[in-house]
Amino acid sequence: MEVLVREEKRREEKRREREKRREEKRREEKRREEKRREEKRREEKRREEREERREERRGEEKRREERRGEEKRGEEKRGEERRKEEKRGEKRRRAPFNFNCNSHEIK
Repeated sequence: MEVLVREEKRREEKRREREKRREEKRREEKRREEKRREEKRREEKRREEREERREERRGEEKRREERRGEEKRGEEKRGEERRKEEKRGEKRRRAPFNFNCNSHEIK
């Protein structure tokens, strides 16, 4: 009878040990899974930050290009104005005003 009781106790002890090991494995797996999730979150955050910085750089480059384009257009306008002024100056030099002309008669 005592032998049966000891065997039963031993079996029960082994069962508890197995259960403890299973529980520990489950906990460990949960910890690993949580670490994986956390790492994924961090990586996603890093990726988003990189993307934001890339977009900011693209925006800055675009603004620089726009400014360059505006500067070019401004230079072109100034060049056109300069040419117009030069033409006006040439006309003035070529044909001085005739004070004998009655401009009010010309219509």
